[in-house]
Amino acid sequence: PVPLGKVASTLQEVKTAAAELGGRCVVKAQIHAGGRGKAGGVKLASSPEEAVEKASEILGKNLVTHQTGPEGRQVKRVLVEQSVNIERELYLGMVLDRAQSRVTAICSSEGGVEIEEVAARHPEKILKVAIDPAVGLQPFQCRRLAFALGVPQELIGKLVAMMLALYRAFDDCDCAIAEINPLIITKEGQVMALDAKMSFDGNALFRHQD
Repeated sequence: PVPLGKVASTLQEVKTAAAELGGRCVVKAQIHAGGRGKAGGVKLASSPEEAVEKASEILGKNLVTHQTGPEGRQVKRVLVEQSVNIERELYLGMVLDRAQSRVTAICSSEGGVEIEEVAARHPEKILKVAIDPAVGLQPFQCRRLAFALGVPQELIGKLVAMMLALYRAFDDCDCAIAEINPLIITKEGQVMALDAKMSFDGNALFRHQD
């Protein structure tokens, strides 16, 4: 589950998309780099007019984050996304653990922050489960992670479904990494992927002409 959203490359498209989403929205710069929020590439708006104003501060500009280098990346598109009521932010990732030669599920209660920063400052908040390639990620492993994150009982099933879906995506697409940050729990009790990053194993691209 993800928030509703539309990609826009002009201010008119931004205005139309914001109006369709009810006015209250988030404008996100679309560049291949993390740290966009800290660099001013993610802005909240409460009306279509304000969305246009915020988008004009981003579109066509160079966004410099810790992952772009000092030259930055030009923003040619923005994502105009539905605004949601966030109760909690979590981190969920599937990565290849080269030490164990296995895909590993990584979770943290510290969502919305770079996971490297959490690992450096609060290693105890990083939860890991190695996945047996013969059977894949199992529901009992997901439940164990969900309980360790302190997720309310009634939302355990939704979080388990999210974890299993992310693992399927990682496996089917031959990913090198697939992470949801933040994975949010809304005040209405929904579990959603608010932002994500995926990269793919170049050696497997011949299997994915799409």
